[in-house]
Amino acid sequence: MTTDNSTSSVRLVPPVGGFEEIDGRRVFVHRSGSGGPAVVFLPGAGAVGLDYFGVQQKVSQFTTAVVYDRGGTGYSDALPLPRTAAAVATELRELLRAQDIAAPYVLVPHSLGGFYAHRFAQLYPQDVAGLVWLDAFHRDWDHFMPPAMSLTAVEQMAPDREQLEQLRPALREMYAELLADYPAPMRQALLEAKTSDEWTDAGIAERTELAALATELRAGPDIPDVPLVALTVVGTAPAQQAMTSERTLREMSDGHRRMDAALVSAVSYGEQRVLSDTVHHRLCFDRPDAVVQAVRDVVDRTRP
Repeated sequence: MTTDNSTSSVRLVPPVGGFEEIDGRRVFVHRSGSGGPAVVFLPGAGAVGLDYFGVQQKVSQFTTAVVYDRGGTGYSDALPLPRTAAAVATELRELLRAQDIAAPYVLVPHSLGGFYAHRFAQLYPQDVAGLVWLDAFHRDWDHFMPPAMSLTAVEQMAPDREQLEQLRPALREMYAELLADYPAPMRQALLEAKTSDEWTDAGIAERTELAALATELRAGPDIPDVPLVALTVVGTAPAQQAMTSERTLREMSDGHRRMDAALVSAVSYGEQRVLSDTVHHRLCFDRPDAVVQAVRDVVDRTRP
């Protein structure tokens, strides 16, 4: 699926932050705090930069913290989706340079953001000071996961517009609960935007070529030898339990643990922290303490 959410940037106004023009397009960005290395959050598919606002504000107490929306998603201007990992990585580097945010950075990818963070590190290794892996995708996913949960299978499992339309009331209720602690104006603006057709279509489209992204990454080098903390979430959402056999769930949990263990073992300072009291999409809302501590530990490792 390819989508071009051309009306979203006209209709939806971000409650905080602003825009940077990159290649003639507006890219949404919000930064807070000061000092370095700057910490940059890379959203998952269907997520946007301000989903990480809570943890951003805590990180900004000890360094610069940046959230943003990839082109074609969130508050950023329209762009056909999906995109290559190289295109996303290049856009992010241009954004950070335009914002005069000095490299190197600590990248904090969540979910799909893992592919883009790895590509950024392949293209610009000198610009990466550290990594905090928030239950993020890995290029060797298919090597660790059962066949029923291969990247191609995951692509096919993604809900379409009709299914999401049926789920809209439940999704709105879920978002309202997740955003309950946000300032009221921001909460209401995000609630309306996250249930809009434009953002829904973008989330669907970004999930359509996961296997191709992994192939793109396998053609490049490994993660650079920088401090890395991986938060591995092994909690299972009720919806996933209902659709997946117990055996597959066990194999997924074991595969996920082994995948992140391999990731952290490939660097000189790597640590895996397993979380069983949250689920994938709720990580930054349920366990902001774990996320912020992981970021702080990596930032501290990068400082003289």
